[in-house]
Amino acid sequence: MEEDHSTMKDYEEMVVFLDHWGCFQKTVFFLLCASIIPNGFGAFNLIFLTDVPDHHCFVPDINLTGEWRKSIIPVTVLNGKPKLSKCRRYRLDVVQNLSVQGYIPGRDINLTDLEQESCVDGWRYSKDIYLSTIVTEFDLVCSEQWKQPFTSTVFFVGVLFGSFFSGQLSDRYGRKPILFATMAAQTLFTFAQVFSTSWIVFVFLLFLNGLGQISNFVAALVLGAEVLTGNVRVLYSSMGTCLGFAVGYMLLPVVAYFLRDWKSLLMALSVPGLAYIPLWWLLPESPRWLLSQGRVEEAEAIIRKAARWNKVQAPRVIFENYSVKETKAYKEPNSMLDLLRHSSIRTTTFILCLVSFTMTTGYYSLSFNTAQLHDDPYISCFISAVVEVPAYISSWIALRYLPRRLSVTSTLILGSVPLFMIQLVPQNLFGLSLALEMVGKYAFTTGASLMFAYTTELYPTSLRNTATGTTTTVSRTGSCITPFLLSLGTYFNHLPYITIGTLAVATAFAALLLPESFKQPLPETIQQMHEREMIRCPCINRTKTSVPVVLPVICDNLPC
Repeated sequence: MEEDHSTMKDYEEMVVFLDHWGCFQKTVFFLLCASIIPNGFGAFNLIFLTDVPDHHCFVPDINLTGEWRKSIIPVTVLNGKPKLSKCRRYRLDVVQNLSVQGYIPGRDINLTDLEQESCVDGWRYSKDIYLSTIVTEFDLVCSEQWKQPFTSTVFFVGVLFGSFFSGQLSDRYGRKPILFATMAAQTLFTFAQVFSTSWIVFVFLLFLNGLGQISNFVAALVLGAEVLTGNVRVLYSSMGTCLGFAVGYMLLPVVAYFLRDWKSLLMALSVPGLAYIPLWWLLPESPRWLLSQGRVEEAEAIIRKAARWNKVQAPRVIFENYSVKETKAYKEPNSMLDLLRHSSIRTTTFILCLVSFTMTTGYYSLSFNTAQLHDDPYISCFISAVVEVPAYISSWIALRYLPRRLSVTSTLILGSVPLFMIQLVPQNLFGLSLALEMVGKYAFTTGASLMFAYTTELYPTSLRNTATGTTTTVSRTGSCITPFLLSLGTYFNHLPYITIGTLAVATAFAALLLPESFKQPLPETIQQMHEREMIRCPCINRTKTSVPVVLPVICDNLPC
Protein backbone atom coordinates (compact mmCIF):
# COMPACT_ATOMS: atom_id res chain seq x y z
CA MET A 1 0.00 0.00 0.00
CA GLU A 2 2.83 2.39 0.82
CA GLU A 3 4.36 1.60 -2.54
CA ASP A 4 1.09 2.58 -4.21
CA HIS A 5 1.05 5.84 -2.25
CA SER A 6 4.45 6.87 -3.46
CA THR A 7 3.66 5.93 -7.02
CA MET A 8 0.49 8.03 -7.02
CA LYS A 9 2.42 10.96 -5.59
CA ASP A 10 4.75 10.99 -8.58
CA TYR A 11 2.20 11.06 -11.40
CA GLU A 12 3.75 14.15 -13.00
CA GLU A 13 7.19 12.54 -12.84
CA MET A 14 5.88 9.44 -14.60
CA VAL A 15 4.51 11.46 -17.52
CA VAL A 16 7.38 13.96 -17.67
CA PHE A 17 8.56 12.39 -20.94
CA LEU A 18 5.53 14.00 -22.64
CA ASP A 19 6.86 17.51 -22.04
CA HIS A 20 4.52 20.27 -20.86
CA TRP A 21 3.62 21.95 -24.16
CA GLY A 22 3.44 19.47 -27.01
CA CYS A 23 0.74 19.01 -29.63
CA PHE A 24 -1.40 17.00 -27.20
CA GLN A 25 -1.31 19.66 -24.47
CA LYS A 26 -1.96 22.48 -26.93
CA THR A 27 -5.01 20.67 -28.31
CA VAL A 28 -6.46 20.03 -24.86
CA PHE A 29 -5.68 23.57 -23.71
CA PHE A 30 -7.33 25.44 -26.57
CA LEU A 31 -10.28 23.11 -27.06
CA LEU A 32 -11.21 23.26 -23.38
CA CYS A 33 -10.87 27.06 -23.40
CA ALA A 34 -13.14 27.16 -26.45
CA SER A 35 -15.71 24.97 -24.67
CA ILE A 36 -16.03 27.64 -21.96
CA ILE A 37 -16.89 30.50 -24.35
CA PRO A 38 -20.68 29.75 -24.25
CA ASN A 39 -20.59 30.28 -20.48
CA GLY A 40 -19.81 33.93 -21.15
CA PHE A 41 -22.93 34.05 -23.33
CA GLY A 42 -25.16 32.35 -20.81
CA ALA A 43 -24.07 34.09 -17.64
CA PHE A 44 -25.02 37.57 -18.80
CA ASN A 45 -27.52 37.23 -21.65
CA LEU A 46 -30.26 38.06 -19.15
CA ILE A 47 -28.96 41.63 -19.27
CA PHE A 48 -30.62 41.91 -22.66
CA LEU A 49 -33.36 39.30 -22.33
CA THR A 50 -34.87 40.84 -19.20
CA ASP A 51 -34.18 44.53 -19.83
CA VAL A 52 -37.23 46.78 -19.47
CA PRO A 53 -37.69 49.26 -22.34
CA ASP A 54 -39.61 52.49 -21.92
CA HIS A 55 -43.34 51.82 -21.94
CA HIS A 56 -46.74 53.30 -21.15
CA CYS A 57 -50.35 52.23 -21.41
CA PHE A 58 -51.61 51.32 -24.86
CA VAL A 59 -54.34 53.60 -26.17
CA PRO A 60 -56.61 51.98 -28.78
CA ASP A 61 -57.47 53.76 -31.98
CA ILE A 62 -60.63 55.59 -30.91
CA ASN A 63 -62.12 59.00 -31.62
CA LEU A 64 -59.81 61.38 -29.69
CA THR A 65 -58.47 64.80 -30.56
CA GLY A 66 -54.72 65.22 -30.84
CA GLU A 67 -54.58 67.16 -27.54
CA TRP A 68 -56.35 64.41 -25.60
CA ARG A 69 -54.29 61.65 -27.20
CA LYS A 70 -51.12 63.41 -26.05
CA SER A 71 -52.48 64.04 -22.55
CA ILE A 72 -54.16 60.71 -21.79
CA ILE A 73 -51.02 59.38 -20.04
CA PRO A 74 -50.51 61.08 -16.63
CA VAL A 75 -47.21 62.77 -15.87
CA THR A 76 -45.37 61.67 -12.71
CA VAL A 77 -42.24 63.01 -11.08
CA LEU A 78 -39.41 60.49 -10.71
CA ASN A 79 -36.07 61.52 -9.18
CA GLY A 80 -37.07 65.15 -9.64
CA LYS A 81 -37.83 64.73 -13.35
CA PRO A 82 -41.30 64.63 -14.98
CA LYS A 83 -42.00 61.37 -16.82
CA LEU A 84 -44.98 59.69 -18.40
CA SER A 85 -46.60 57.13 -16.12
CA LYS A 86 -45.71 53.54 -17.03
CA CYS A 87 -48.69 51.86 -15.41
CA ARG A 88 -51.62 54.30 -15.39
CA ARG A 89 -53.78 56.30 -17.82
CA TYR A 90 -56.82 58.50 -17.50
CA ARG A 91 -60.10 56.60 -17.83
CA LEU A 92 -60.64 56.08 -21.54
CA ASP A 93 -64.45 56.47 -21.52
CA VAL A 94 -64.24 59.77 -19.60
CA VAL A 95 -61.52 61.14 -21.87
CA GLN A 96 -63.43 60.12 -24.98
CA ASN A 97 -66.58 61.83 -23.73
CA LEU A 98 -64.67 65.06 -22.92
CA SER A 99 -62.97 64.96 -26.32
CA VAL A 100 -66.32 64.62 -28.12
CA GLN A 101 -67.71 67.59 -26.15
CA GLY A 102 -64.77 69.72 -27.30
CA TYR A 103 -63.05 70.27 -23.97
CA ILE A 104 -59.31 70.99 -24.17
CA PRO A 105 -57.05 69.36 -21.56
CA GLY A 106 -55.15 71.73 -19.31
CA ARG A 107 -57.37 74.68 -20.23
CA ASP A 108 -60.95 73.57 -19.78
CA ILE A 109 -60.20 70.51 -17.66
CA ASN A 110 -57.75 70.12 -14.77
CA LEU A 111 -56.11 66.77 -15.53
CA THR A 112 -55.30 66.05 -11.87
CA ASP A 113 -59.05 65.86 -11.19
CA LEU A 114 -59.62 63.06 -13.69
CA GLU A 115 -59.98 59.47 -12.57
CA GLN A 116 -57.18 57.07 -13.58
CA GLU A 117 -57.15 53.39 -14.49
CA SER A 118 -54.60 50.65 -15.05
CA CYS A 119 -53.36 49.58 -18.47
CA VAL A 120 -56.38 47.40 -19.23
CA ASP A 121 -55.53 47.31 -22.95
CA GLY A 122 -51.87 46.42 -22.48
CA TRP A 123 -48.77 48.49 -23.04
CA ARG A 124 -46.90 50.20 -25.83
CA TYR A 125 -43.16 49.52 -25.64
CA SER A 126 -40.38 51.63 -27.07
CA LYS A 127 -38.37 49.95 -29.81
CA ASP A 128 -35.50 52.43 -29.79
CA ILE A 129 -33.14 49.83 -28.30
CA TYR A 130 -34.90 46.45 -28.45
CA LEU A 131 -37.36 45.01 -30.89
CA SER A 132 -38.52 42.66 -28.14
CA THR A 133 -37.46 41.17 -24.79
CA ILE A 134 -39.19 38.64 -22.55
CA VAL A 135 -40.52 41.67 -20.65
CA THR A 136 -42.37 42.90 -23.74
CA GLU A 137 -43.30 39.34 -24.77
CA PHE A 138 -44.94 38.40 -21.46
CA ASP A 139 -45.74 41.92 -20.12
CA LEU A 140 -43.51 41.69 -17.05
CA VAL A 141 -44.27 45.26 -15.94
CA CYS A 142 -46.38 47.08 -13.37
CA SER A 143 -48.22 44.48 -11.24
CA GLU A 144 -46.13 41.74 -12.87
CA GLN A 145 -42.83 43.61 -12.43
CA TRP A 146 -41.64 41.23 -9.68
CA LYS A 147 -41.26 38.51 -12.32
CA GLN A 148 -38.44 40.38 -14.06
CA PRO A 149 -35.81 40.13 -11.25
CA PHE A 150 -37.22 36.78 -10.17
CA THR A 151 -36.34 35.43 -13.62
CA SER A 152 -32.65 36.02 -12.92
CA THR A 153 -32.99 34.46 -9.48
CA VAL A 154 -34.44 31.27 -10.99
CA PHE A 155 -31.48 31.05 -13.34
CA PHE A 156 -28.93 31.40 -10.54
CA VAL A 157 -30.78 28.84 -8.44
CA GLY A 158 -30.39 26.45 -11.38
CA VAL A 159 -26.68 27.30 -11.50
CA LEU A 160 -26.46 26.60 -7.76
CA PHE A 161 -28.07 23.16 -8.04
CA GLY A 162 -26.01 22.31 -11.12
CA SER A 163 -22.78 23.18 -9.33
CA PHE A 164 -23.75 20.98 -6.40
CA PHE A 165 -24.68 17.82 -8.28
CA SER A 166 -22.32 18.00 -11.27
CA GLY A 167 -19.22 17.92 -9.08
CA GLN A 168 -20.22 14.68 -7.40
CA LEU A 169 -21.34 13.15 -10.71
CA SER A 170 -18.02 14.09 -12.30
CA ASP A 171 -16.03 12.42 -9.53
CA ARG A 172 -18.19 9.32 -9.85
CA TYR A 173 -18.64 8.96 -13.62
CA GLY A 174 -15.73 10.94 -15.04
CA ARG A 175 -14.83 14.45 -16.14
CA LYS A 176 -15.48 14.02 -19.85
CA PRO A 177 -19.09 12.67 -19.74
CA ILE A 178 -20.24 15.42 -17.37
CA LEU A 179 -18.48 18.10 -19.43
CA PHE A 180 -20.34 17.12 -22.58
CA ALA A 181 -23.63 16.46 -20.77
CA THR A 182 -23.62 20.00 -19.33
CA MET A 183 -22.61 21.50 -22.69
CA ALA A 184 -25.53 19.65 -24.29
CA ALA A 185 -27.89 20.92 -21.58
CA GLN A 186 -26.80 24.50 -22.23
CA THR A 187 -27.32 24.19 -25.97
CA LEU A 188 -30.61 22.28 -25.83
CA PHE A 189 -32.40 24.40 -23.25
CA THR A 190 -31.15 27.72 -24.66
CA PHE A 191 -32.67 26.69 -28.00
CA ALA A 192 -35.86 25.41 -26.34
CA GLN A 193 -36.44 28.76 -24.63
CA VAL A 194 -37.11 30.28 -28.04
CA PHE A 195 -40.39 28.33 -28.18
CA SER A 196 -41.63 29.34 -24.72
CA THR A 197 -45.37 29.99 -24.82
CA SER A 198 -45.55 31.61 -21.38
CA TRP A 199 -43.34 33.09 -18.69
CA ILE A 200 -43.73 29.92 -16.58
CA VAL A 201 -42.40 27.76 -19.42
CA PHE A 202 -39.54 30.20 -20.01
CA VAL A 203 -38.32 30.23 -16.40
CA PHE A 204 -38.61 26.44 -16.16
CA LEU A 205 -36.38 26.03 -19.22
CA LEU A 206 -34.11 28.77 -17.86
CA PHE A 207 -33.69 26.80 -14.62
CA LEU A 208 -32.70 23.69 -16.60
CA ASN A 209 -30.30 25.83 -18.63
CA GLY A 210 -28.75 27.06 -15.38
CA LEU A 211 -28.04 23.48 -14.31
CA GLY A 212 -25.45 23.21 -17.06
CA GLN A 213 -24.12 26.77 -16.97
CA ILE A 214 -21.30 26.83 -14.39
CA SER A 215 -21.16 23.02 -14.27
CA ASN A 216 -19.62 23.05 -17.75
CA PHE A 217 -17.03 25.57 -16.58
CA VAL A 218 -16.09 23.51 -13.49
CA ALA A 219 -15.89 20.23 -15.42
CA ALA A 220 -13.64 21.80 -18.06
CA LEU A 221 -11.51 23.44 -15.38
CA VAL A 222 -10.89 20.20 -13.49
CA LEU A 223 -10.32 18.12 -16.64
CA GLY A 224 -7.68 20.55 -17.89
CA ALA A 225 -6.05 20.88 -14.46
CA GLU A 226 -5.63 17.10 -14.30
CA VAL A 227 -4.46 16.52 -17.87
CA LEU A 228 -2.02 19.44 -18.04
CA THR A 229 1.07 19.68 -15.86
CA GLY A 230 3.56 22.23 -14.55
CA ASN A 231 3.25 25.88 -15.46
CA VAL A 232 0.85 25.05 -18.30
CA ARG A 233 -1.64 23.80 -15.72
CA VAL A 234 -1.36 27.08 -13.80
CA LEU A 235 -1.78 29.07 -17.02
CA TYR A 236 -4.87 27.08 -17.97
CA SER A 237 -6.49 27.06 -14.52
CA SER A 238 -6.22 30.81 -14.15
CA MET A 239 -5.93 32.84 -17.34
CA GLY A 240 -6.93 30.23 -19.93
CA THR A 241 -10.36 29.28 -18.59
CA CYS A 242 -11.27 32.79 -17.48
CA LEU A 243 -10.23 34.39 -20.76
CA GLY A 244 -12.41 31.84 -22.56
CA PHE A 245 -15.28 33.06 -20.38
CA ALA A 246 -14.35 36.71 -21.06
CA VAL A 247 -14.34 36.13 -24.83
CA GLY A 248 -17.91 34.88 -24.64
CA TYR A 249 -18.83 37.78 -22.38
CA MET A 250 -17.39 40.31 -24.85
CA LEU A 251 -19.02 38.65 -27.87
CA LEU A 252 -22.44 38.75 -26.21
CA PRO A 253 -23.12 42.51 -26.64
CA VAL A 254 -21.78 42.37 -30.22
CA VAL A 255 -24.25 39.61 -31.14
CA ALA A 256 -27.06 41.28 -29.18
CA TYR A 257 -26.43 44.59 -30.96
CA PHE A 258 -27.27 43.04 -34.33
CA LEU A 259 -30.04 40.73 -33.05
CA ARG A 260 -32.33 42.92 -30.99
CA ASP A 261 -35.25 40.56 -30.48
CA TRP A 262 -34.94 37.95 -27.74
CA LYS A 263 -35.81 34.90 -29.83
CA SER A 264 -33.19 35.60 -32.50
CA LEU A 265 -30.60 36.26 -29.80
CA LEU A 266 -31.25 32.97 -28.01
CA MET A 267 -31.21 31.04 -31.25
CA ALA A 268 -27.88 32.58 -32.24
CA LEU A 269 -26.38 31.82 -28.80
CA SER A 270 -27.45 28.16 -29.00
CA VAL A 271 -26.00 27.45 -32.46
CA PRO A 272 -22.30 27.39 -31.37
CA GLY A 273 -23.06 24.39 -29.18
CA LEU A 274 -23.30 22.22 -32.30
CA ALA A 275 -19.68 23.05 -33.15
CA TYR A 276 -18.51 21.27 -29.99
CA ILE A 277 -19.80 17.81 -30.99
CA PRO A 278 -16.47 16.79 -32.67
CA LEU A 279 -14.64 17.60 -29.42
CA TRP A 280 -15.87 14.29 -27.99
CA TRP A 281 -13.34 12.48 -30.19
CA LEU A 282 -10.53 14.98 -29.55
CA LEU A 283 -10.65 15.53 -25.80
CA PRO A 284 -9.46 12.70 -23.52
CA GLU A 285 -10.70 11.56 -20.15
CA SER A 286 -8.53 12.55 -17.19
CA PRO A 287 -5.76 9.94 -16.71
CA ARG A 288 -5.58 10.92 -13.04
CA TRP A 289 -9.25 10.13 -12.58
CA LEU A 290 -8.93 6.84 -14.44
CA LEU A 291 -6.06 5.84 -12.16
CA SER A 292 -8.10 6.74 -9.09
CA GLN A 293 -10.79 4.36 -10.40
CA GLY A 294 -8.34 1.52 -11.01
CA ARG A 295 -8.60 1.82 -14.81
CA VAL A 296 -4.85 1.74 -15.40
CA GLU A 297 -4.93 0.37 -18.96
CA GLU A 298 -7.24 3.19 -20.13
CA ALA A 299 -5.01 5.79 -18.49
CA GLU A 300 -1.93 4.32 -20.18
CA ALA A 301 -3.71 4.29 -23.54
CA ILE A 302 -4.38 8.03 -23.26
CA ILE A 303 -0.77 8.78 -22.31
CA ARG A 304 0.54 6.66 -25.20
CA LYS A 305 -1.77 8.51 -27.58
CA ALA A 306 -0.41 11.79 -26.19
CA ALA A 307 3.13 10.54 -26.77
CA ARG A 308 2.32 9.82 -30.43
CA TRP A 309 0.83 13.30 -30.83
CA ASN A 310 3.92 14.84 -29.25
CA LYS A 311 6.20 12.56 -31.29
CA VAL A 312 8.03 11.21 -28.25
CA GLN A 313 8.79 7.66 -27.18
CA ALA A 314 6.76 6.36 -24.24
CA PRO A 315 8.39 3.91 -21.79
CA ARG A 316 7.34 0.28 -21.91
CA VAL A 317 5.56 0.62 -18.55
CA ILE A 318 4.26 4.11 -17.79
CA PHE A 319 2.54 3.71 -14.44
CA GLU A 320 4.98 1.41 -12.72
CA ASN A 321 3.74 -0.60 -9.70
CA TYR A 322 0.10 0.09 -10.56
CA SER A 323 -2.24 -2.85 -10.92
CA VAL A 324 -5.99 -2.98 -11.19
CA LYS A 325 -6.20 -5.00 -8.00
CA GLU A 326 -4.08 -2.57 -6.00
CA THR A 327 -5.75 0.62 -7.22
CA LYS A 328 -9.23 -0.78 -6.67
CA ALA A 329 -8.25 -1.79 -3.17
CA TYR A 330 -7.03 1.74 -2.59
CA LYS A 331 -9.92 3.38 -4.39
CA GLU A 332 -11.31 6.19 -2.25
CA PRO A 333 -14.88 7.36 -1.70
CA ASN A 334 -15.97 10.52 -3.45
CA SER A 335 -19.04 11.93 -1.69
CA MET A 336 -19.49 15.38 -0.24
CA LEU A 337 -19.38 13.83 3.25
CA ASP A 338 -15.66 13.17 2.73
CA LEU A 339 -15.16 16.94 2.69
CA LEU A 340 -16.49 17.01 6.25
CA ARG A 341 -15.16 13.75 7.70
CA HIS A 342 -11.65 14.98 8.64
CA SER A 343 -11.45 18.04 10.88
CA SER A 344 -8.63 19.75 8.98
CA ILE A 345 -10.22 19.11 5.56
CA ARG A 346 -13.56 20.26 6.94
CA THR A 347 -12.00 23.54 8.10
CA THR A 348 -10.36 24.04 4.71
CA THR A 349 -13.66 23.42 2.94
CA PHE A 350 -15.54 25.90 5.13
CA ILE A 351 -12.93 28.62 4.62
CA LEU A 352 -12.82 28.03 0.85
CA CYS A 353 -16.61 28.30 0.72
CA LEU A 354 -16.47 31.60 2.64
CA VAL A 355 -13.75 33.02 0.39
CA SER A 356 -15.54 31.91 -2.79
CA PHE A 357 -18.82 33.35 -1.51
CA THR A 358 -17.19 36.72 -0.78
CA MET A 359 -15.42 36.86 -4.14
CA THR A 360 -18.59 35.99 -6.07
CA THR A 361 -20.76 38.44 -4.10
CA GLY A 362 -18.30 41.26 -4.75
CA TYR A 363 -17.91 40.31 -8.41
CA TYR A 364 -21.61 40.19 -9.27
CA SER A 365 -22.54 43.21 -7.15
CA LEU A 366 -19.95 45.42 -8.84
CA SER A 367 -20.67 43.90 -12.26
CA PHE A 368 -24.34 44.81 -11.97
CA ASN A 369 -23.37 48.32 -10.94
CA THR A 370 -20.80 48.84 -13.69
CA ALA A 371 -23.36 47.63 -16.22
CA GLN A 372 -24.85 51.11 -15.87
CA LEU A 373 -21.66 52.84 -17.03
CA HIS A 374 -23.29 54.07 -20.22
CA ASP A 375 -26.83 54.82 -21.41
CA ASP A 376 -26.35 52.26 -24.18
CA PRO A 377 -26.64 48.75 -22.62
CA TYR A 378 -24.46 47.24 -25.35
CA ILE A 379 -21.56 49.57 -24.55
CA SER A 380 -22.10 49.06 -20.81
CA CYS A 381 -21.91 45.30 -21.16
CA PHE A 382 -18.82 45.44 -23.37
CA ILE A 383 -16.95 47.74 -20.96
CA SER A 384 -17.86 45.50 -18.04
CA ALA A 385 -16.44 42.52 -19.94
CA VAL A 386 -13.23 44.20 -21.12
CA VAL A 387 -12.13 45.25 -17.63
CA GLU A 388 -11.97 41.58 -16.66
CA VAL A 389 -9.14 40.82 -19.08
CA PRO A 390 -6.38 42.57 -17.06
CA ALA A 391 -7.80 40.93 -13.93
CA TYR A 392 -7.40 37.45 -15.43
CA ILE A 393 -3.87 38.25 -16.58
CA SER A 394 -3.04 39.43 -13.06
CA SER A 395 -4.49 36.20 -11.68
CA TRP A 396 -2.19 34.14 -13.88
CA ILE A 397 0.87 36.18 -12.86
CA ALA A 398 -0.04 35.76 -9.19
CA LEU A 399 -0.50 32.00 -9.55
CA ARG A 400 2.78 31.78 -11.45
CA TYR A 401 4.97 33.68 -9.02
CA LEU A 402 3.21 34.25 -5.68
CA PRO A 403 2.03 32.00 -2.81
CA ARG A 404 -1.69 31.28 -2.91
CA ARG A 405 -2.60 32.56 0.55
CA LEU A 406 -0.81 35.85 -0.06
CA SER A 407 -2.56 36.29 -3.41
CA VAL A 408 -6.06 35.57 -2.08
CA THR A 409 -5.64 37.75 1.00
CA SER A 410 -4.22 40.62 -1.05
CA THR A 411 -7.10 40.61 -3.55
CA LEU A 412 -9.64 40.68 -0.72
CA ILE A 413 -7.94 43.66 0.89
CA LEU A 414 -7.51 45.41 -2.47
CA GLY A 415 -11.19 44.87 -3.19
CA SER A 416 -12.35 46.22 0.17
CA VAL A 417 -10.24 49.40 0.45
CA PRO A 418 -11.75 51.24 -2.59
CA LEU A 419 -15.26 50.36 -1.41
CA PHE A 420 -14.64 52.06 1.92
CA MET A 421 -13.08 55.05 0.14
CA ILE A 422 -16.06 55.61 -2.18
CA GLN A 423 -18.15 57.11 0.63
CA LEU A 424 -15.47 59.79 1.14
CA VAL A 425 -15.64 61.01 -2.47
CA PRO A 426 -17.76 64.15 -3.10
CA GLN A 427 -20.82 63.61 -5.30
CA ASN A 428 -19.50 65.90 -8.03
CA LEU A 429 -16.45 63.66 -8.54
CA PHE A 430 -18.34 60.85 -10.23
CA GLY A 431 -15.29 59.80 -12.25
CA LEU A 432 -13.28 59.13 -9.10
CA SER A 433 -16.06 57.05 -7.58
CA LEU A 434 -16.29 55.06 -10.80
CA ALA A 435 -12.52 54.50 -10.83
CA LEU A 436 -12.59 53.20 -7.25
CA GLU A 437 -15.48 50.89 -8.06
CA MET A 438 -13.60 49.53 -11.08
CA VAL A 439 -10.54 48.85 -8.90
CA GLY A 440 -12.80 46.89 -6.58
CA LYS A 441 -14.23 44.87 -9.46
CA TYR A 442 -10.73 44.25 -10.81
CA ALA A 443 -9.68 42.85 -7.42
CA PHE A 444 -12.71 40.59 -6.94
CA THR A 445 -12.47 39.32 -10.53
CA THR A 446 -8.80 38.48 -9.96
CA GLY A 447 -9.64 36.74 -6.70
CA ALA A 448 -12.51 34.74 -8.17
CA SER A 449 -10.16 33.49 -10.90
CA LEU A 450 -7.54 32.57 -8.29
CA MET A 451 -10.03 30.53 -6.30
CA PHE A 452 -10.83 28.15 -9.15
CA ALA A 453 -7.18 27.19 -9.54
CA TYR A 454 -6.47 27.21 -5.79
CA THR A 455 -9.34 24.83 -5.02
CA THR A 456 -8.29 22.30 -7.65
CA GLU A 457 -4.76 22.28 -6.19
CA LEU A 458 -5.88 21.51 -2.63
CA TYR A 459 -8.07 18.44 -3.09
CA PRO A 460 -7.20 14.88 -4.19
CA THR A 461 -8.34 13.40 -7.48
CA SER A 462 -11.26 11.46 -5.97
CA LEU A 463 -12.71 14.65 -4.44
CA ARG A 464 -11.44 17.40 -6.72
CA ASN A 465 -14.59 17.94 -8.76
CA THR A 466 -16.87 17.41 -5.76
CA ALA A 467 -14.94 20.03 -3.79
CA THR A 468 -14.84 22.48 -6.68
CA GLY A 469 -18.57 21.98 -7.29
CA THR A 470 -19.37 22.41 -3.57
CA THR A 471 -17.43 25.64 -3.15
CA THR A 472 -18.88 26.92 -6.42
CA THR A 473 -22.39 26.06 -5.20
CA VAL A 474 -21.90 28.05 -2.01
CA SER A 475 -20.38 30.93 -3.95
CA ARG A 476 -23.42 31.04 -6.24
CA THR A 477 -25.62 31.98 -3.29
CA GLY A 478 -23.71 35.26 -3.50
CA SER A 479 -25.04 35.85 -7.01
CA CYS A 480 -28.56 35.02 -5.82
CA ILE A 481 -28.50 37.59 -3.01
CA THR A 482 -26.84 40.33 -5.06
CA PRO A 483 -30.13 42.06 -6.05
CA PHE A 484 -31.18 42.19 -2.39
CA LEU A 485 -27.75 43.44 -1.35
CA LEU A 486 -27.85 46.26 -3.90
CA SER A 487 -31.35 47.21 -2.72
CA LEU A 488 -29.80 48.24 0.61
CA GLY A 489 -28.70 51.36 -1.26
CA THR A 490 -32.28 52.66 -1.05
CA TYR A 491 -31.78 53.12 2.70
CA PHE A 492 -28.22 54.45 2.52
CA ASN A 493 -26.31 54.93 -0.75
CA HIS A 494 -23.03 53.45 0.45
CA LEU A 495 -24.45 50.58 2.56
CA PRO A 496 -23.84 47.91 -0.16
CA TYR A 497 -20.20 49.02 -0.47
CA ILE A 498 -19.70 48.98 3.30
CA THR A 499 -21.28 45.53 3.58
CA ILE A 500 -19.13 44.01 0.82
CA GLY A 501 -15.97 45.73 2.12
CA THR A 502 -16.51 44.51 5.69
CA LEU A 503 -17.18 40.97 4.48
CA ALA A 504 -13.99 41.06 2.38
CA VAL A 505 -11.82 42.19 5.31
CA ALA A 506 -13.18 39.48 7.62
CA THR A 507 -12.69 36.85 4.91
CA ALA A 508 -9.09 38.01 4.32
CA PHE A 509 -8.17 37.03 7.89
CA ALA A 510 -9.90 33.65 7.52
CA ALA A 511 -7.97 33.00 4.28
CA LEU A 512 -4.71 33.04 6.26
CA LEU A 513 -5.71 29.67 7.73
CA LEU A 514 -5.76 27.93 4.35
CA PRO A 515 -2.99 25.47 3.44
CA GLU A 516 -0.40 26.49 0.86
CA SER A 517 -0.21 24.73 -2.52
CA PHE A 518 2.31 26.93 -4.35
CA LYS A 519 4.79 24.84 -6.38
CA GLN A 520 3.42 21.58 -4.98
CA PRO A 521 2.10 18.63 -7.02
CA LEU A 522 -1.62 17.92 -7.06
CA PRO A 523 -2.56 15.55 -4.22
CA GLU A 524 -3.80 12.16 -5.41
CA THR A 525 -5.22 10.83 -2.12
CA ILE A 526 -7.07 12.16 0.91
CA GLN A 527 -4.06 11.18 3.00
CA GLN A 528 -1.78 13.39 0.91
CA MET A 529 -4.17 16.31 1.37
CA HIS A 530 -4.34 15.62 5.09
CA GLU A 531 -0.56 15.57 5.35
CA ARG A 532 -0.32 18.89 3.48
CA GLU A 533 -2.84 20.56 5.77
CA MET A 534 -1.37 19.23 8.99
CA ILE A 535 2.31 20.00 9.56
CA ARG A 536 4.71 19.47 12.44
CA CYS A 537 5.33 22.66 14.37
CA PRO A 538 8.84 23.05 15.83
CA CYS A 539 7.52 25.59 18.36
CA ILE A 540 6.45 22.86 20.77
CA ASN A 541 8.75 20.18 22.07
CA ARG A 542 7.30 17.18 23.88
CA THR A 543 9.83 15.31 25.96
CA LYS A 544 7.42 13.06 27.84
CA THR A 545 5.75 11.47 24.87
CA SER A 546 6.82 10.05 21.57
CA VAL A 547 3.58 11.05 19.87
CA PRO A 548 4.31 13.83 17.37
CA VAL A 549 2.39 17.06 17.86
CA VAL A 550 0.47 18.03 14.76
CA LEU A 551 -0.99 21.50 14.39
CA PRO A 552 -2.87 23.19 11.56
CA VAL A 553 -0.96 24.88 8.79
CA ILE A 554 -1.32 28.25 10.53
CA CYS A 555 1.58 27.09 12.68
CA ASP A 556 4.02 27.76 9.87
CA ASN A 557 3.28 31.47 10.25
CA LEU A 558 4.44 31.56 13.88
CA PRO A 559 7.86 33.08 14.68
CA CYS A 560 9.32 29.74 15.75
